[in-house]
Amino acid sequence: MKYLLSVLVGAMSYGVLSTIVVLAYGEGYQLGEVVGSQLLTGFILSWLLAGYTRLRAKRTPNQPGSVTAAGVINSSKLTWKNRLLLMMAGAPTVVTGLLYYQSLRYIPASLAIILLFQFTWISVLIQAVSRRQRPNKVVLLTLIVLLGGTLLAAGIMEQGTAGFNITGIILGLLSAVSYSLFILFSGKAVPSVHPAYRSAWMVTGGLVLLFVLFPPHFLFNGMLWGPLLLFGFLLGLFGAFIPPVLFAVGVPHIGEDMAGILGAAELPVAVLLSSFVLHEHVSQLQWFGVALILLGVILPELYKLKRLNPDRLGTR
Repeated sequence: MKYLLSVLVGAMSYGVLSTIVVLAYGEGYQLGEVVGSQLLTGFILSWLLAGYTRLRAKRTPNQPGSVTAAGVINSSKLTWKNRLLLMMAGAPTVVTGLLYYQSLRYIPASLAIILLFQFTWISVLIQAVSRRQRPNKVVLLTLIVLLGGTLLAAGIMEQGTAGFNITGIILGLLSAVSYSLFILFSGKAVPSVHPAYRSAWMVTGGLVLLFVLFPPHFLFNGMLWGPLLLFGFLLGLFGAFIPPVLFAVGVPHIGEDMAGILGAAELPVAVLLSSFVLHEHVSQLQWFGVALILLGVILPELYKLKRLNPDRLGTR
């Protein structure tokens, strides 16, 4: 049960981010300052964890599951090619954050997270094209459910499309494309490296890219020592540190299929917070759309679990 809760809490942590970003914008901060302070916090926390992991491994080098166990690469044995690959794999997370956070300037947070969640069918489309395989019936049914849920959750069935900002919609959809690419690349980038080191190097790559795109003036003009420090700490904690750590703990024990199901918890948390904290209107029909999107996310995973082990699904 603790491993299920670990993944669940990690997914819910992602759902907090959009609300914090909107609050930071309300204080007058800009995109580069918000994302920069987030990644800087994530960078510090990730390398502290990597240092702790390495110190612990030195104390118990022969313990099962330690960093030096068979099949897991220690940080000291990483080549610079490995490090660069991990840093490159972290770049899409920055692009996703920039696009997603910028969309929040134009559209409500409850709509932005729904658009981001379109990565579910975009990932399927990318894989189908790359493998030159048509999606099966379960995937097609899932896509229909997701499309219907999106139309309801976005409020299109109630309000039409006239009230939506096209720039925000495009940015939100592009963030979904970027996130799909991150999922595709991150799992293939030096998978034998310990999760603590993978996370640290990926965050490092993201931070370098961000500082190239948005020079970190906030580090030197005194802005960091105001409310931005709190916003950056919260964003880094809930976005760049807690989820990767909890996923690294829980996913190996519950499997990627169940992790995919629990990962959908991000959506209702984000919509709920946007409703209660930001006072955005979310109708009952939109909540029904959110439920349909969640159903669409878990449907293929439940099918795979049932097909692989029918008895296991019934007793879980």
